[in-house]
Amino acid sequence: MQHALEASLQVLKPGGRLVVISFHSLEDRIVKQFIAKHSRDEYDRRAPFAAPKVMKLKALGRTKPSADEVAGNARSRSAVMRVAQRTSA
Repeated sequence: MQHALEASLQVLKPGGRLVVISFHSLEDRIVKQFIAKHSRDEYDRRAPFAAPKVMKLKALGRTKPSADEVAGNARSRSAVMRVAQRTSA
C-alpha cells in the first residue's frame, strides 16, 4: 500500500485528486499518515533560513458511511474515504 501511495504522487497532475477508501483501521492509519506527511511544509531545523520543502498534497477531508448506509450494508460501517488534492509543487 505504501508503494501505491508514493507512486500516486508521481502520477497525479496538479489539481488532481487522490481518493482512497480503506476498510480497516490499520489501512486508514497508513493513508492518514501519508496524507498528513505530504500536506505540510517541512522545515530543516539545521538550516532555519532555507526555504521549506513545499507540500505536495492538500487534505480535503474524510467521509464515513451514513447510518442509513450502514443499516443497509453492515460491512460498510468500518469504511473511511479520504480525499486529498495535488498541489502545484
